[in-house]
Amino acid sequence: MDPSRIIEALSLEPHPEGGFYREIHRSAETVPWAALPERFSGDRAFCTSIYYLLTAESFSAMHRVRSDEIYYFHVGDPVLLLRLRPDGGGDQVTLGVDLDRGHRPQAVVPAGTWQGARMERGGSFALLGCSVAPGFDFADFEIADRDDLIGRYPRWVGLIRELTR
Repeated sequence: MDPSRIIEALSLEPHPEGGFYREIHRSAETVPWAALPERFSGDRAFCTSIYYLLTAESFSAMHRVRSDEIYYFHVGDPVLLLRLRPDGGGDQVTLGVDLDRGHRPQAVVPAGTWQGARMERGGSFALLGCSVAPGFDFADFEIADRDDLIGRYPRWVGLIRELTR
């Protein structure tokens, strides 16, 4: 499977964090702003979902959103996902299908967690799905500052450098 063919077949566009995406679902119903936690600035869809494609030439730059996000691995090569929690801890998970090697076909990124992803070394591409609830809004999206993250998460300096611009 060729990444350019996937981009064409699924009508994917460049994502501001890196990689390619297309929103495939946005709930028609919304959660009113008054019912949401204070971190939100307006009404939000119940849920949103996108296709997300990474290639060997791209990565998902470290960012965070104000909602929970769930990644689903669809097809391709394994993806390394770095998660840096607000409490100063962090971990990484490999999205993929080889369960014997510790891969996981699904991973959760809790609201407010810094996240970034790249192909595992030698990988060509990966097609993922991402669902966000309450639904994604670019008002809830923040790209990380490299120096700030390194200062807060020195254990992860190597991956932070790889996953920031």
